[in-house]
Amino acid sequence: MSKIRIRPSWVFTTESGEALDPQLFRILRGIHEGGKLTLAARSAGLSYRHCWDLLGRWSRFFGTPLAHMERGRGARLTGLGEKLLWAEQRSEASLFPQLETIASELNLEIRRALQEAQAVVRVHASHGYAIEKLPGLLAGDATTAIDLHYTSSIAAISALSRGECELAGFHVPLGDTGRVLWEHYARWLRPRQQRIIRMVTRTQGLIVARGNPLGIAGLADLARPGVRFVNRQAGSGTRILLDALLAGAGVDARAVQGYASGEFTHAAVAAFVGSGMADCAFGIEPAARRFRLDFLPIVRERYMLAVRRDALRTAGVRAIIEALCSPQFPASIAGEPGYAPDEPGTVVPLSEIFPWEAA
Repeated sequence: MSKIRIRPSWVFTTESGEALDPQLFRILRGIHEGGKLTLAARSAGLSYRHCWDLLGRWSRFFGTPLAHMERGRGARLTGLGEKLLWAEQRSEASLFPQLETIASELNLEIRRALQEAQAVVRVHASHGYAIEKLPGLLAGDATTAIDLHYTSSIAAISALSRGECELAGFHVPLGDTGRVLWEHYARWLRPRQQRIIRMVTRTQGLIVARGNPLGIAGLADLARPGVRFVNRQAGSGTRILLDALLAGAGVDARAVQGYASGEFTHAAVAAFVGSGMADCAFGIEPAARRFRLDFLPIVRERYMLAVRRDALRTAGVRAIIEALCSPQFPASIAGEPGYAPDEPGTVVPLSEIFPWEAA
């Protein structure tokens, strides 16, 4: 079955009704990354002349250039060009989980209407660059489909406890810091009734501007005057982890400028730093690298799936475990910095992850 995908669409219109060509963003991104219009045209799969015409057309629309091009010196975006690119990147980063969830729901309804004989596995999960690969791994499986909903770690675990999903994706730091996360998860975790399916380890840390111009070296620097921080949303596993790390470092969260902000993805906070709207964020390494930012590692953590014991016998969950055990899964995350396989597909008791309380 063909699948629905949903992405944001930008509409700027002239007085004559001419709409902004979405290819413009590909050109702006190419100039930003490569510094040459020839490279931007190549990466966008467009002719040099077409790229030149698009830039000229939309520079006239806005009344100011979107890029400066000098013979022998390449090309660079103007302030407006940078802001347009940042706005597109931020919208994509912020809306991706919600749009993916809606698309998953629509695809599920279409499958039901077509009466396809597929086992549907409901997965509620904190967004990450490993869980994002899972639907692709099962794309060729005619017997199993994934209904993937992105949410916070706590919301995913609570949905599992209420029987609203078969799998819940969440993350926990390695070492004693994990004890703090247990206190937030314990209300919904059931050691006798649930198991953990291991997936990956990943690194969380500070995302800073390229070259780290403010010389940010650790969590204590977040409280320095003038350092603008952008935070994840309240209730997210990453924000709970940051709270624990700040407390452990003796940093008063109230002294962090921007602590009360709340973005819904790692990519969204990275986009803020990349745009210059913030100096620092806390998140995972791939988000920093995708915006060509620097990354200061702070903590390693596990990202895993919680599952009800009885669901382990179902065909759909078995298919997901087999996909995680296959060579294709480690290969799919090999290009994600800070990620590493953590015996993917291995089923373990909760006590292996939470040794303090889950025995």
